[in-house]
Amino acid sequence: MQDKHKKLIRYAIVVAALAFASKSYWMKKPEAENKATPVAASVKVDSSRKLGSLKFEPCSLSQGSESISAFCSTMQVPEDHSKPDGRKITLAISWLPAKNEAEPDPVFMLAGGPGQAARAGFPSVASAFEEVRKNRNIILLDQRGTGDSNPLKCEDSKGNSAVVESEDYSVTAAADFAAKCAAHFAKTTDVSQYSTADAIIDLDLARKAIGADKINLVGISYGTRVAQQYAKKFPNSTRTVTIDGIAPMDLVLGQEHAKNLESSLDLQFARCSQDKICKEKMGDPRAQLNQLLSTLSKGPIPVHYRDALTGEWKDGEFTTGHIAMLTRMLAYAPQAAALLPLQFSEANKGHAESLMALSEMVSKDISDMIMHGMQLSVMCSEDVDELVIDPADQKLLLGTDIVEVMKAQCAVWPHKKRPDDFRAPLTGNVPVLILSGEFDPVTPPRYGDAVAKHLPNSKHIIVKGSGHNVLPIGCMPKLFATFLDTADAKQLDISCIEKLTYASMFTGFYGSEP
Repeated sequence: MQDKHKKLIRYAIVVAALAFASKSYWMKKPEAENKATPVAASVKVDSSRKLGSLKFEPCSLSQGSESISAFCSTMQVPEDHSKPDGRKITLAISWLPAKNEAEPDPVFMLAGGPGQAARAGFPSVASAFEEVRKNRNIILLDQRGTGDSNPLKCEDSKGNSAVVESEDYSVTAAADFAAKCAAHFAKTTDVSQYSTADAIIDLDLARKAIGADKINLVGISYGTRVAQQYAKKFPNSTRTVTIDGIAPMDLVLGQEHAKNLESSLDLQFARCSQDKICKEKMGDPRAQLNQLLSTLSKGPIPVHYRDALTGEWKDGEFTTGHIAMLTRMLAYAPQAAALLPLQFSEANKGHAESLMALSEMVSKDISDMIMHGMQLSVMCSEDVDELVIDPADQKLLLGTDIVEVMKAQCAVWPHKKRPDDFRAPLTGNVPVLILSGEFDPVTPPRYGDAVAKHLPNSKHIIVKGSGHNVLPIGCMPKLFATFLDTADAKQLDISCIEKLTYASMFTGFYGSEP
């Protein structure tokens, strides 16, 4: 295999593997900066509102075609919480008022990544909060280092948000890129102060600022780590916790990505193998994938394809890295993964154009949504010292590149030691609703089972046929609202969720065909 080809594989895989996010974030094209925009007024009136000590102004939260009216404000916090009189940073916070009289305990949504912003991502999952918002305020705090909260955005030489420099994909170059990004922030920012431990203190300061005695936490993907850490440190301020796509506290982020993807693919591909028509038309999806990988191992496939976002015709080279990245990201959503058997079959017939267009679109969306500097601050502080290269992973689709790159970048990225009790599980009597997707390729249901063992007032719901981030699916928004009303997960009637059906595999370009 040519060295340049191998480096391209590493880049595409790393872009995919670093994402530990809600599927909704990358499935919709974001605005250029995902910023909250002020709402213009035709007459000059004071339309601001106060919540606690914060003054909020009307604004709009936008993501692609999604737009939600909200109120926006900022708050200042110490960059280093051990030095309260030291340098301050500004955090962006938004408030979606309850539609009726608000209960005293608001809901905080905590975004995934690490590196995603709550305010930018909320429009894509807003439907999951419609029932809850009838009588509770929704609060969106961009975690430090993301969104408009002093973002730690690493840019390549072209000014694009990136994980590594776009012209060189080696481990050495990845380390050089991280060092360059750290140097960019050195005079203005202490990047070592952007870990989960710092973020939960910000979160509690926000709770106090809006005047809430207790809050309800909703963590999505990496946000489940933030939720657990907050509930551990501030149990008396935590009313309920909902964790969707749970990352247990003893999980080393990135260590099991390769194996978890393989398990998810086995489950999803089995749906085709067990369906007579799908098996007859598509064959064995795993065999189709292996055949495609065998072809790509000899070198990239030249393709002439149409850009999925601009419609522009382009020439490119389709590689193992592209198929690894796209397969993993589509596995987040089984409805999207239903395309894979058909696309593998088409590519093996010499038609890889659609796979190339899809992979290019998804990789760009991931890079746009994640602040890689913040991601490094979190993972270098909390995980990298425990990451190990498992030789068995070299035979898997994602390989060992994520571990190699993270270790190289964290060697040059300023970070601090995680708290001594960081790996301890969340315990106690706090009411906790744990949500998992049966086919989740990054946080499989066994993680939820492990967390639930320590929480006597919890309930673990596994959503049949679903992937990563299940809060918006089916009747889950109503169950979620009921949980917040009662603070009793154990008594939830989940029969409506059990009625969900599996997504049918595409056996033709119009879907599942007879």
